[in-house]
Amino acid sequence: MSYTVFATIPVKPEHLDDAQAAVAGIVPLTRAETGCEQFEPCRAADGSPNIYIFERWADRAAFDYHHAQDYTRAVFTHYENWLREEPKLVEVTELKD
Repeated sequence: MSYTVFATIPVKPEHLDDAQAAVAGIVPLTRAETGCEQFEPCRAADGSPNIYIFERWADRAAFDYHHAQDYTRAVFTHYENWLREEPKLVEVTELKD
């Protein structure tokens, strides 16, 4: 069963461009990871300083593996100065008909 997360990343406005570039920079590496089924970063359409990421992984172990990678950890190191508050991760499941 897949492990799916919707992340909200609240960025300080003055760091939004840098944060978006950092996340965009790891997209190809992330999507190439074993267990990555979907990794879709988006920005808020209303211009608010948030990044949203929809992530679907084969399982929780694949998600944890992603967060242990040097390139992912580097983004989180930058987040220490760039974020207004901690990212919010919500585990989600698909609606059934």
